[in-house]
Amino acid sequence: MNINIHAGHNPDGRTACGAIGLLRESTEARRVKDEVIRQLRQLGHTVHDCTCENGKNQTDVLKKIVAACNAHTVDLDVSIHFNAGAKDASGNGTTTGTEAWVYSVTSPAKKYAEAICKAISADGYRNRGVKVNPGLYVLRHTKAPAVLVECCFVDDRDDAERYDCQKMAAAIVYGITGQRAVAQTSGSPAVQETPSANSPAAPAAPQTPDSSGKTLYRVQVIRQYGAFTSRTNAERLRKQLQAEGIDAVIVKA
Repeated sequence: MNINIHAGHNPDGRTACGAIGLLRESTEARRVKDEVIRQLRQLGHTVHDCTCENGKNQTDVLKKIVAACNAHTVDLDVSIHFNAGAKDASGNGTTTGTEAWVYSVTSPAKKYAEAICKAISADGYRNRGVKVNPGLYVLRHTKAPAVLVECCFVDDRDDAERYDCQKMAAAIVYGITGQRAVAQTSGSPAVQETPSANSPAAPAAPQTPDSSGKTLYRVQVIRQYGAFTSRTNAERLRKQLQAEGIDAVIVKA
């Protein structure tokens, strides 16, 4: 698939940065968005990050997000949000839950919204279902079918204590694709800064002389973006990363 995805608000500390409670919407939406992108790319899908980082106000944020989305021809636009209004900071033993919004009941995005809600609720959240709102700016103005995901409630302790960024992202990815990506090892950095000499992706001979004969000590960062049994899927991801300016190579494990 070819997919746009974005976190729905400005960064924390700026105007229009979203809801704040036990969780901070802007921060967590970006964490989920980043992990969804990682997992989708690992599965061989093409993904465009359309998040706005510098909106002047709420309207400007929405306009910049839509402009970024509409610059690509995609199958689906996905907007990541966290909800508020539960007012259950102490917890009552029940999650307020997850929901998703679409433009209309006939939108092609509705099937994805239903699957996303079902997948998230399988992790223990109440399924509030799919809702329709043709007035929401992103749903109304994006060229592609769009779904706005409200992952869970920032002001519900039961939601907040259950929330896990990687699990939330995995549920969204499964709802979109019906596929499961390989999870990152808990606590391991996304970028390996000191690769092992035995690593198949470890660089050889990091020292090279320059034109003056002096030795240059190069600093290289190794990061695995995906692992596939299909060479075709590996080539697709390599080309996508190279188009984004990342010097990607394929290494047999």
